[in-house]
Amino acid sequence: MTQIALAIDEPDWHARVLLREFATRDVTVVPFRLADAAFDSVFPHGLALPGFGDRLPDAVLVRAISAGSFEAVTRRLGVLHGLRELGVPVWNDARAIERCVDKSTTSFLLAQAGIATPATWAVEGRAAAAVIAARECGQGALVLKPLFGSQGRGLRLIAGMDDLPPSEEVGGVYYLQRFLPSGAKNFRDHRLFVCAGEVVAAMTRQAESWITNVRLGARPLPLAPDAALCDLALRAARCVGAAYAGVDVLRDRDGRPWVLEVNSMPGWKGLQQVCSSSIAGHIVAGVLAARR
Repeated sequence: MTQIALAIDEPDWHARVLLREFATRDVTVVPFRLADAAFDSVFPHGLALPGFGDRLPDAVLVRAISAGSFEAVTRRLGVLHGLRELGVPVWNDARAIERCVDKSTTSFLLAQAGIATPATWAVEGRAAAAVIAARECGQGALVLKPLFGSQGRGLRLIAGMDDLPPSEEVGGVYYLQRFLPSGAKNFRDHRLFVCAGEVVAAMTRQAESWITNVRLGARPLPLAPDAALCDLALRAARCVGAAYAGVDVLRDRDGRPWVLEVNSMPGWKGLQQVCSSSIAGHIVAGVLAARR
């Protein structure tokens, strides 16, 4: 019987709907926390995954990685690297997660792939960030984002040098991106959900402020993306190596689409509200198709 390892942080809504989808396919799923996995040279494969003894799963689906110290998160990603080296399909694997969690690497890869993305700078120290703000804010505001942040938390609009927070508030790293005003009357952008080389769901997020995260109050609206928008999302997911991803796209005042971020562990609770097909079902089908 097929055995899938599901890496979660806690048994939240996403974990529950994934487990239900796996159950309809007569698949054994073992939820576990990457914090509880171990490197163990005594084991035949050098890894010990909770619930698998000395065996390996047929595939691993990574829903979440618990927060922790730099050393702890590095070790957990190392477990995912190890599984891939052992031939176990991992959705998403450590390389894709690393490329997406570090927003500066995502921006670099998007730009190198010729994908329209806002001008971006990532530097260490407030003095270096102040030089950028002094030079660039005359052409328009910048957005300061936590390098490892998600769900719209910690975003700041930077209109000048004085808006830059102290270094200790941002871990010493300033990730700055050109602010692009939306062409719509309301604040809105798009989220496209890519899975196994296909856009399986999409929505427009409409908000009362420029931060358009559903968890922070944005309203999800149905979206039927055209071929060009789908192609943009697929290219963005491909350039970071993601098997599934949430791609955030903003249209500027001229209607041109820009990729803002690529999320390798995206949530879809809000998106599912305006999507008729099961997003978890698409993910499960993709994982099973990729299994050993």
